[in-house]
Amino acid sequence: MEKIALGVSSSIAIYKACEIIRRFQEKKFQVQVIMTKNSTHFISPLLFSALSGRKTLVDPFEEESSASIEHVSLAKEISLLLVAPATANIIGKFASGVADDFLSTFFLVVRCPVLIAPAMNEAMYLHRQTQASIQRLKALGVRFVEPEKGQLACQEEGWGRLAASEKIIEEGLKLIKKSKSLKGKTILITAGPTHEPLDPVRFISNRSSGKMGYELAEEALSRGAEVILISGPTQLMPPSKAELKQVKTAGDMAKEVQKSFPRADVVIMAAAVSDFRFAEISSQKIKKGELAKRVELIQTPDILRNLGQKKKGKVLVGFAAETQNVVDNALRKMKEKKLDLVVANDVSQKEIGFESDFNQVSIVNPKGKVFQTERMSKREISQIIFDKIEEIIGRKS
Repeated sequence: MEKIALGVSSSIAIYKACEIIRRFQEKKFQVQVIMTKNSTHFISPLLFSALSGRKTLVDPFEEESSASIEHVSLAKEISLLLVAPATANIIGKFASGVADDFLSTFFLVVRCPVLIAPAMNEAMYLHRQTQASIQRLKALGVRFVEPEKGQLACQEEGWGRLAASEKIIEEGLKLIKKSKSLKGKTILITAGPTHEPLDPVRFISNRSSGKMGYELAEEALSRGAEVILISGPTQLMPPSKAELKQVKTAGDMAKEVQKSFPRADVVIMAAAVSDFRFAEISSQKIKKGELAKRVELIQTPDILRNLGQKKKGKVLVGFAAETQNVVDNALRKMKEKKLDLVVANDVSQKEIGFESDFNQVSIVNPKGKVFQTERMSKREISQIIFDKIEEIIGRKS
């Protein structure tokens, strides 16, 4: 029987958590309730223990928990962390990385999907700080069931009413299903720039930070896939469960991709691979006066084009960083390289694309259909990209 964790914080809507427990139990889930200390002023933990059939967790320092690190062991057992109702306080803690009780500590160790259902006064919900915390969590991949407009505890009409239990359950079940949607699949992802050396000091590269590729890897892992991440030089912390292969040059990346390609069901070339390298690499620093005589460029291997010639049933996804005619150039790239999907973005736009945590892309399929996103975090865009990839997998299966 699958297990979920239900986080409960100190909102007047806390009584609705009882209905959520019952609904998940009807779906054959075990429910482990975790309460914040303040929420115990509204309802006794004994009530939730009686409903769930499991001791409600509140204090991480209880003697009964000392035999094992309970929040770590529980995190390995659950399929979903649902926080309903969620106050501005707990949302702010999650967004800031504060871990001063069981629930906020637990949030930092879970690797399963997280779903948050806010419930609070309209002024608190619409406050810029609360909205900033929500946006920060969405950028990390956390999903939300937005509150409804209705009668609030303050006897006023406004936004902040906890979403209906049926909607919360529905969204939770969708996330649990999605967390297994790529189980058994191997996803090969390239990320970051490449460095093409001229001498021990100089090299050709580009502005890619690798953030998009790393977020794609995180999203693939969250859906149950095995991930091979081939990364050029970046300053990023790689996903702990990905099989990481670090490279520097386009030639190195081509070799690693060729090695791993037979294992992959899906290949996503998110790396910004240098188009050119130096014809000659000097073992010594070239003096300034000699540079003009020594610099000659030749093309690097076109990794994605080569894969397109032998892809068979694999799904190939390319990225197109453009400064003009974005969709037209993406379509041409798709046809030339026999791709199933191209993710194109205008890198001339400020505050998106290269080096940014945000992006705005056009996702193009072989029939010329274009799906355009709004400006959003690269993690949110990675979720949309994988939704499109899963549609392709479904058509091919």
